[in-house]
Amino acid sequence: MAENVSINPLQSHLKNKLSSLPKNPGVYQFKNADNDILYIGKAINLRNRVRQYFQRSGNISSRIKAMISKIADIELIITDSEIEALILEATLIKKHKPHYNIDLKDDKSYPYIVITKEPFPRVFVTRRITNDGSKYFGPYTDVGAMRESLKMIKDIFKVRSCNYFIDAESIAKKRYKLCLDYHINQCDGPCEGLVSVETYNEMIDSVALLLKGKTAKLISDWETRMNLAAERLHFEEAKRYRDGINQLKVYSERQKIIEPTLTDRDIIALVKDVDDACGVIFNVREGKITGKKHLLISKVEGKTEEEIIEQLVPNYYLDEAEIPNEIYLSHRPQNISVIQEWLKSKREGGLKIIIPLAGEKVRLINMCKLNAKMILDEYMMEKSSKKKMIPEALLMLQKHLQLNAIPHRIECFDISNTQGTDSVASMVVFLDGRPRKSEYRKFKITTVLGADDYLSMKEVINRRYKRVLDEKLSMPDLIMVDGGKGQLSSAIEILKSLQLWKGDRTGVSIIGLAKKLEEVFLPLSSDPQNIPKTSPALRLLQKIRDEAHRFAISYHRQLRTKRTLKTEIELIEGIGKKHSKILLEIFGSVKGVQEASYEKISSVVGTKNASKIKQYFGQNDQNSD
Repeated sequence: MAENVSINPLQSHLKNKLSSLPKNPGVYQFKNADNDILYIGKAINLRNRVRQYFQRSGNISSRIKAMISKIADIELIITDSEIEALILEATLIKKHKPHYNIDLKDDKSYPYIVITKEPFPRVFVTRRITNDGSKYFGPYTDVGAMRESLKMIKDIFKVRSCNYFIDAESIAKKRYKLCLDYHINQCDGPCEGLVSVETYNEMIDSVALLLKGKTAKLISDWETRMNLAAERLHFEEAKRYRDGINQLKVYSERQKIIEPTLTDRDIIALVKDVDDACGVIFNVREGKITGKKHLLISKVEGKTEEEIIEQLVPNYYLDEAEIPNEIYLSHRPQNISVIQEWLKSKREGGLKIIIPLAGEKVRLINMCKLNAKMILDEYMMEKSSKKKMIPEALLMLQKHLQLNAIPHRIECFDISNTQGTDSVASMVVFLDGRPRKSEYRKFKITTVLGADDYLSMKEVINRRYKRVLDEKLSMPDLIMVDGGKGQLSSAIEILKSLQLWKGDRTGVSIIGLAKKLEEVFLPLSSDPQNIPKTSPALRLLQKIRDEAHRFAISYHRQLRTKRTLKTEIELIEGIGKKHSKILLEIFGSVKGVQEASYEKISSVVGTKNASKIKQYFGQNDQNSD
């Protein structure tokens, strides 16, 4: 029997919206009162699908109930077809990562090999995909396989390793010179026009074939070229092709043959636990496994394998450059025909999605499943182990601060200056309650004049988290600033402008710890949080704050000392900033200048200035006695 999920007063305006929903295909987005996206879904009939959330059966999960209670608005995007809805849903989920959607953990964490879109393309590893026409291969969850591919490319092909943009103009203007790679026969010298664009790009086409796993086709092409070169008496060229063919054959023989046919196919299998799942993809090209990738998936409680794989497949192929002739799936998605039509259009050729039921195809699926189970078991063991090793202070900190997640990673900031001079900031990182000194960072304040801790905090928070966003680094579970409400408000203002703090529990967590009374301040609260003075959680916060303070002070003293020492040399008559800088660079310090011989100093600043320097330090030595 249907159960009407109650609509709270904040949602009363939704009743009219629910009654006027269109019956078109499209994508729906549930949003909360702060306009943050809670969930993104697709539908063949938007009216029927969206209304189902507000009239669900009695076995609705607590997670969905919680989501529905937060819905303040519904935004629709109508599409012309189910295929467009499928693509749009996958794209938006990948972009926004809504809290209540299945979380596929592959995004941007695994590397790709890229062939750049240039007259003379480069080949290198990247974790960032840009829509600039470049070709991407991956993602590589097995970094060893990726390195092997790169080594093969380096051994066989003469792909340039420089980062220059080389085109006809740069060659004509002789902007770049030949480097060592050319002289050791690792590059054909495109920078000086020693190889044509056509010849170079023929080689790049061969690199692409290798990365696609088309070694048999590549060997066949090269055998034809080798024979043609031999007929033309171009024996050096024929020898290069012969050597390359031999290397390709060795590389090909190392790949595991799993079936005799030459059909290209991907095998995708899924294994699910309670709230976690793992999908494994075998890339089979010319009968051999040329790649293996896996996707760890969380927040799947209450979802069937069919529902999960329906999101996994579009997510995987959204950025995947190569789509094979056949795809084997361990479970049948509800919209299998829509997915198949989309992949056909993306591939521009025939394609079959097969759910094997018997024979050799089932064996391949089971082999893929076995790999998925092994990876998921390892992940669950690691997850369980981490949970057991969580310090009590972190668990109590999560409870006291009412955080969504355990604060495994805490980043703390402190400002240091002396009467407004040499202002600096520090950032210390604690992982699971322990300092991670390799990730400490220090900042020289550059935009603030005088002693202004609030503006200084704004500068350092902006610099740190703009870089985190630009470089797609890991966000901390908790940001901590040394100071009270003023410093906290300054940090929040920047985080808000970067769209990292949203005024609710979906954004980044941040607190301030005031020195005077050891008070912990939270956003949107004028009163300090009450944490018992004897609590391990408070002691951990104090330890982190003190470490940030120590690190900031040490950097501040370093800058102040450096400035003071530089000034001492500049005090010598006739020795200005220019000579002072040169002397410090050569001799390392004021003491180094003081102990240097007259001859060495005179070789840098001349005999007249050398005499003044020796005389100055001689007087200072006498004064110090």
